[in-house]
Amino acid sequence: MPEVDVYMVEGRTRDQKRGPIKDITQSAVRNFGVEPATVLVQIIESAKENKAKGGVLFSERPAG
Repeated sequence: MPEVDVYMVEGRTRDQKRGPIKDITQSAVRNFGVEPATVLVQIIESAKENKAKGGVLFSERPAG
């Protein structure tokens, strides 16, 4: 059973999460030769104040 964890900053809607989950599942099916029901995709969200890039918290970065 393939298991894929996706880490991201919080703030995306349920609909925005569905697309990547579907794409990741289809990729696992195509590349690993498994059934879709066996693919587990988990989104792990971090609060913007708990994640940084380039030494700057996402909560302190300019919107863009």
